[in-house]
Amino acid sequence: MQAEPRKSLVGEEYEVEVGPVAHGGHCIARTSEGQVLFVRHALPGERVVAQITEGEEGARFLRADAVRVLDASKDRIDAPCPFAGPGRCGGCDWQHAKPGAQRRLKGEVVAEQLQRLAGLTPEEAGWDGTVMPAEGDKVPAGQVPAWRTRVQYAVTADGRAGLRRHRSHEVEPIDHCMIAAEGVSELGIEKRDWTGMDSVEAIAATGSQDRQVVLTPKPGARLPLVELDRPVSVLRIDERSGQVHRVHGRPFVRERADGRTYRVGGGGFWQVHPKAADTLVTAVMQGLLPRKGDMALDLYCGVGLFAGALADRVGEAGAVLGIESGKRAVEDARHNLADFPRVRIEQGKVDAVLPRTGITEVDLVVLDPPRAGAGRKTVEHLSSLGARRIAYVACDPAALARDLAYFRDGGYRVRTLRVFDLFPMTHHVECVAILEPAVKGS
Repeated sequence: MQAEPRKSLVGEEYEVEVGPVAHGGHCIARTSEGQVLFVRHALPGERVVAQITEGEEGARFLRADAVRVLDASKDRIDAPCPFAGPGRCGGCDWQHAKPGAQRRLKGEVVAEQLQRLAGLTPEEAGWDGTVMPAEGDKVPAGQVPAWRTRVQYAVTADGRAGLRRHRSHEVEPIDHCMIAAEGVSELGIEKRDWTGMDSVEAIAATGSQDRQVVLTPKPGARLPLVELDRPVSVLRIDERSGQVHRVHGRPFVRERADGRTYRVGGGGFWQVHPKAADTLVTAVMQGLLPRKGDMALDLYCGVGLFAGALADRVGEAGAVLGIESGKRAVEDARHNLADFPRVRIEQGKVDAVLPRTGITEVDLVVLDPPRAGAGRKTVEHLSSLGARRIAYVACDPAALARDLAYFRDGGYRVRTLRVFDLFPMTHHVECVAILEPAVKGS
């Protein structure tokens, strides 16, 4: 006999005490029956009315929004953004929290992930528990740093630009994104008609005046004539193949970091915060302390940011190998680092390419993997190479903590950890962990 479908609880309301922050931009609460709620738009210690947004009777956990605050935290403020709040734009998680409180909450998440997944206290990780804002981002409560140099707008059926609602394909039309960098806002994307487009990505390079718009049309739609408030180059993503094609202007933007200019083509990856690339290069190089003649690896190297910084420091007697899976990123990295004859960039997935290189020993390693982390297989291989120091750059503290546990199994310990708030108003953080052999001199 087929079991009856379980009753949806979407729309039900519960009055709850809000507990600790959890990874993902929400806090934990429990119903009077003991069901776990992941509540957005709440803060620890508050009493709120939580309305269920996902889940059914008997589910292990439910998702909810705090739709009424009965007892507010001292860290709560009115959200500066008019599009933030329950059921609205999903781009920001902490518009309702003071900036300092946001950083404390992020620090608590990092500490919890380290403890739960790697068995490390902040002290054991060489971390003082602080989350550092980027230069210029320390603003008073009620103000919002305009930091996002790349914004992906979704488009409504009637052609209006907006942003996705949380865990939804629905679009929240907007007339301005407060966290968008000035170079994005000045394009005036929100004022134009984008009928026929599925998405519009706006890119404002750091260190140059390059501006780019990447259009993804709906099937069969024609491209609009792109006339914006500033000169831009235009790219199109083929809706069937996913290939990026130049419509007009340069097929790349020029970014700048660590005293070098980097070409980034086809809407490819670059750190979104204008201070992020320099901040991370400084943290990585201070942690690794490269020496002339070192042999170094840069894994998941993108367009060559860390490979360039390493090559500059290890000198002509040193060598750097970068590995990157994206074809266009590899082309850009080879172009960007062409003046370093001792730099080689290989294309392919790290776990497949690294064993084929035949490298059995290196001095330094940088890895900046995607959100899922490097994984056990790659960490085991890296642990066998005897590197003096390893720098792990992570945008997800859970993946970082899992991989740190694998490194511990491979004979490495965390020497220092630094955490940076390079995504204000969101739950995301960037971490830089420096590892060394557990037994010095080994």
